[in-house]
Amino acid sequence: MTVPRVLAVAGTDPTGGAGLQADLKAIAAHDGYGMGVVTALVAQNTHGVRSVHVPDVAFLREQLDAVSDDVTIDAVKIGMLGTAPVVRVVTDWLREHRPPVVVVDPVMVATSGDRLLDEDAAAAMGTLFALADLVTPNRAELAVLAELAGAPSRAPLSSLDAARLVASTWDVLVLAKGGHDEGPTSDDVLVSPSGSARRFTAPRVATANTHGTGCSLSSAIATLAARHGDWELAVGVAKPWLTAALQGADELQVGSGNGPIDHGAVVRAALPVVPSTDVWWEDVGSLLRSTIACGFLVGLRDGTLDADVFAGYLAQDVHYLRAYERHLAALAASAAGAGAGPAAAAFWAAASEGCAAEARDLHHRRLAGTHADDPVHPTCAGYLAHLQQAADSGSAAVLAAAVLPCFRVYAWVGAQLGTAPDGHPFADWIAAYGDEGFAASSAEATRLVEETAAAATPAERGRMARAFRRSTEWELAFFEMPLTVPGARVSA
Repeated sequence: MTVPRVLAVAGTDPTGGAGLQADLKAIAAHDGYGMGVVTALVAQNTHGVRSVHVPDVAFLREQLDAVSDDVTIDAVKIGMLGTAPVVRVVTDWLREHRPPVVVVDPVMVATSGDRLLDEDAAAAMGTLFALADLVTPNRAELAVLAELAGAPSRAPLSSLDAARLVASTWDVLVLAKGGHDEGPTSDDVLVSPSGSARRFTAPRVATANTHGTGCSLSSAIATLAARHGDWELAVGVAKPWLTAALQGADELQVGSGNGPIDHGAVVRAALPVVPSTDVWWEDVGSLLRSTIACGFLVGLRDGTLDADVFAGYLAQDVHYLRAYERHLAALAASAAGAGAGPAAAAFWAAASEGCAAEARDLHHRRLAGTHADDPVHPTCAGYLAHLQQAADSGSAAVLAAAVLPCFRVYAWVGAQLGTAPDGHPFADWIAAYGDEGFAASSAEATRLVEETAAAATPAERGRMARAFRRSTEWELAFFEMPLTVPGARVSA
């Protein structure tokens, strides 16, 4: 199915909640390709309209022609027009280039109460309605349209009767919206020129943030009608989408007045939530590929690495683990002091103790000759300086992100190396990399850091991401380090 190409013809809203900006969001939310022609530049916010600038109508026609001369338009949604000359230009263009779907949202009065259509323009709207498939007035606009259709002003019609009069007068479908009514439900009624009606019901959402509901609903319906080819289906799908957008409106916290709806609520709910730590891991993918392909790990896996080179690596690892032990202990103390829970403090404390045990029980048995007294290599020193900088940042979250690659990269390397065959010279070390207990520790460290990232501010999350990335760079450098020592080699 072709993505519906939907043109919105409307005024602007610099705060993004209504007008053309809302139209494009609603079109995108329903997988349409949105295009926009500006009828008026509106200085407004969530408190109301401050001023309206209507560009020369000749330029409006140039915009419309620029789109229709080049793009096949599957649907057009027409919103704020403002003045009679604008109405006439849009009407003339529509006569010449009528798309299969035409929705008119007769923007006459904003939710804030501001008048957005002058009297002459209102009178000119009838000709435009005759070219439309659907008109979507709110209750106040429906009353104005009913008067234009000849309804007696002294005996106001019910909303349903007014909709039937408008529909029959201009031979157009009318969606009489019930958002401004009261009661537990918000009911919209789709009325045909023949007078038949279908009611669409949704729970009324208790929110003051309804800015742009009319614009958004009409654009959603236009997009859905272009896709499904049926007006009742289009309204039936758009209605619950709008309800969800209203339910998410308060969380947006946009403006201090009548705020906008959340156009992306349904789309966001359907998307998987990607943990920050997974995003960081994906970000360092090229570093991981370079790591597993480095000469040291290839020689370790193949058993061709010189034993003396490996001993030199272990000597540096001992230097690293002694410092790493202190940082993990600091995280344990921080978790206990911050009330993060005894489980978090216990995990970091156990990991710290594990570093000491690993340095003592595994590395020292493998060190030989002068390597036991090797000084700190510049690469190891650089990595430790980076960890110390994270510790000195004053943020336990940043330090946690900085220590995490040592868990994740080593566990990942272990999974890549697999199981060493019998007699392999580095079988015990490969087994340590791939140890299931260490993999579980890596997963738990990741979970704790993810919890911290989720609670952090965006600025701190950014510092965490950079600390994680830099540590992963140092992990690669650490694996490359042994073969940068003069005389280091991989055996034939």
